[in-house]
Amino acid sequence: MFFSFASSLIFMEIRAFFISSSENPATLWEEWELRMMVLLSLLLQILLIGLGNQRKYIATKWISVLLWLAYLSADSVAINALGILSRSQRNCENKSLDPNYVIMAFWAPFLLLHLGGPDTITAYSLEDNELWSRHLLGLILEAVMAFYVFYRSFKAIALNFVAIPVFIAGLIKYGERNWALRSASSKCLKSSLISRPDPGPNYAKFMEDYSLRDMEGYKLTLNDIPDPETVTLTFASRRNNTIIEDAETLNVSYDFFLTYKRLFADLILSFQDLQKSQSYFKEINWDKAFKVIEIELGFMYDLLFTKVAIVYSIWGGILRFISLSSTVFALMIFIWIIDWHAYSRINVDISLLLLFGAIGLEIYAIVIMLYSDWTMLWLSNNNHHLLANTFYKAISHFKFLIGKKRWSNSIAQYNLVNSCFKDDPAKCSRFLNVSWLYELLEKIKDEPLKDVSDELKLSIFNQILKKSNMAADFRDYKKLCNSRGDWVLKENDCYENKLDWSVEVEFDQSILLWHIATDLCYYSDCKNDQNFVANSEVSKFCEVSRLLSDYMMHILVKLPVMLPDGIGQIRLQDTKAEAKEFIQDRKSRSNEDACLQLLEVVIRIEPSIVKGDRSKSVLFEACKVAQLLQSIEVDKQWDKQRKWEMISHVWVDLMCYAASHCRWNHHAQQLRRGGQLLTHVWLLMAHLGITEQFQISKGHARAKLILG
Repeated sequence: MFFSFASSLIFMEIRAFFISSSENPATLWEEWELRMMVLLSLLLQILLIGLGNQRKYIATKWISVLLWLAYLSADSVAINALGILSRSQRNCENKSLDPNYVIMAFWAPFLLLHLGGPDTITAYSLEDNELWSRHLLGLILEAVMAFYVFYRSFKAIALNFVAIPVFIAGLIKYGERNWALRSASSKCLKSSLISRPDPGPNYAKFMEDYSLRDMEGYKLTLNDIPDPETVTLTFASRRNNTIIEDAETLNVSYDFFLTYKRLFADLILSFQDLQKSQSYFKEINWDKAFKVIEIELGFMYDLLFTKVAIVYSIWGGILRFISLSSTVFALMIFIWIIDWHAYSRINVDISLLLLFGAIGLEIYAIVIMLYSDWTMLWLSNNNHHLLANTFYKAISHFKFLIGKKRWSNSIAQYNLVNSCFKDDPAKCSRFLNVSWLYELLEKIKDEPLKDVSDELKLSIFNQILKKSNMAADFRDYKKLCNSRGDWVLKENDCYENKLDWSVEVEFDQSILLWHIATDLCYYSDCKNDQNFVANSEVSKFCEVSRLLSDYMMHILVKLPVMLPDGIGQIRLQDTKAEAKEFIQDRKSRSNEDACLQLLEVVIRIEPSIVKGDRSKSVLFEACKVAQLLQSIEVDKQWDKQRKWEMISHVWVDLMCYAASHCRWNHHAQQLRRGGQLLTHVWLLMAHLGITEQFQISKGHARAKLILG
């Protein structure tokens, strides 16, 4: 309420001033430039603290674009405002005696406070963490500039002393930001996770002892002595006498987070880690498994993109208390001691808005902190259960202020044939005829989003669990990482001389082949069987297949960096061009018409022989895959449920292959865009052992010399 009232008051003052003023625009801009920059800086901080928390669970592009603009603009606006203050002092020495200039110089520490940024976003992307040293240099330079502005306008009046506690809060906030960026940088994160050097037993001394005993005539044998640190295969019982929601799941997720965050530092895991996670995930259902994964990834997001490394610590609590109390103290002095009549009304209003804004942002950050998974985790492990429960009930009243979702739980969809019916150029670029503008608009355009259904999660979990149970040792686990549908086809006796080639080509080509074939089979079955969609069992597998088909196409089109290297973009554009040509020739009216007409094409000669190697289109190779799938149904006398179950399993396997071959930093980048199902699958596979980042080891057992 205060923000709306103060903003209305300020804009009324601005409007009245401009109406009554007879000055020319250049003079007006010189007078109002600093005020507008300060107000814009505060507005950007409000956007950052709100959107910085929401991007964790909102997958739409608009929030990314708006946050990107606010993040890049926030520092520039604050720095330019400090520059304006410094320049005006240098240009006119007598301004330091002007009371209105003194109150404008009072805004300098607030700009330093804004440069510290909100707790909900320290880095827009991972690259910002790597630039922490640049931010440190900026901290030093901007602090010196703010102090210079304050020093040049310093007079022995109460207003200048009010700025001191704000300076303290600003230095704390900016220092926290730099520390958080440094802690989340890849080098520091990896260093913090690398264990201490372990030289092991003294081998030279052992061999000297062995040789000496052998010369003395003893019969020597070696016996393994297990390491005293045995692997914990089950979790200790948790304190369940608190009313905190998901307390046990939070604790389990945090235990795994402490271990599996190594994956985000490109480090390997031990076989003990595998045994511990497998023993847990093989005993729970799919719902709880995905719950644990999303909480883990939430912890990882906080570590990489927020101030969690500072805030949830003893020093963080102390610094937060100092910064908030300093700002409150400054507000109290400003209200009770400062003579407002000595300064311009608009400048006083802006100063009040900055003070209340700083306190409001700090309180909102504390509310978010108190209702986060980190606080719930601490409360669930608190020995004073009555106190923890009372505190939990108190902060639950603020639940409406914060979104409790941990990720978007949605997947973007892109359908190749359907896209051929849409106009290529965006409306504005059509008139301007600017290709780069069209590419930019296409990049930021939102694709349709669909919720990740329970059937999809169940299918993914069951198949990954089945693959994990198939493995006998670590080498089998690593082989399963390279499975991309072949083991599903072999299991269904559809590999040899049938569909083997469709999963042995380049990976992006496999996605295109199976994507188009899935659409063709779907519309063909809908046409030939009116009860096809009504059959609940068939529709379940069909839905999973189509969701994953369009999702993997979205990854290929919009996020190709998450897939193995290839010529996917070239192959995609050639296939789309051929599909458009086919649609125009056959005058197809809809996606369904085009798919049915494609399926009618008789393929007796390989398309590559007719077209040569110049075009990379795979449109009619996909038609061949669809025809083979339809013929398998007839030859093997399968029902549609069996066929669609196999197709869904192939898609899950293709997604697992993509997930395991995506670099950790690309997975981490997606956490700031609402999260990706591909990242959840990657971490779930790692928990069940299907990863290449496990160390093959014989364990910690060490040899002991036994004298015979």
